[in-house]
Amino acid sequence: MKLLSAEKISEVFLRFQKNNPSPASELVAPNSFCLLVSVVLSAQTTDKAVNKATAPLYKVASTPEQMLSLGEEKIRDFIKSIGLYRNKARHVVELSRILVEKFNSEIPDTREVLESLPGVGRKTANVVLNVVYHQPTMPVDTHLLRICPKIGLAEGSTPLEVERSLLERIPSEFMMHAHHWLILHGRYVCTARNPRCADCPISDLCLHNEILPPTK
Repeated sequence: MKLLSAEKISEVFLRFQKNNPSPASELVAPNSFCLLVSVVLSAQTTDKAVNKATAPLYKVASTPEQMLSLGEEKIRDFIKSIGLYRNKARHVVELSRILVEKFNSEIPDTREVLESLPGVGRKTANVVLNVVYHQPTMPVDTHLLRICPKIGLAEGSTPLEVERSLLERIPSEFMMHAHHWLILHGRYVCTARNPRCADCPISDLCLHNEILPPTK
């Protein structure tokens, strides 16, 4: 596959920056704990669906202690509209208990500790580290996995491969917002079906690599 030069990668992110100087997560959360919960709930579910389910939930439980008091069954009732809600409700209760018992209800600031929490994988940990602690991490979701090799920003066929490639190639001055720009680009412009190339701000830079699904 072809990869963009360093100069063209900088130009890609300069254009993203010009169009959207301060991108942010589309998950609606009143605090860091709720953001963590929302990202856990967002696995295989759209942000829109998560926001719809959590809006009433966070009105009654927005701290680990309140989630524990609410309990798994009532949490399930709030989030039953989203996928895998039974497992996710259990994860929310378990991670809330661990935060209360081991971390004074604070959100850990290292990937290793975050990934030890129930329901928290590498992508979720990277989101929390970036949004809460302003670390230059690169959470790779299905959008980034699809569009970054296609554009020529990164190589790889797994989230970890694409993450490492992006970390090596994206200039440091863009890293804080890079994953937000890429997620929004994949969600609204470079869509999986019928990509809006005519409206794309980087169409002249995109290498349009044909990405085949990984062989089994």
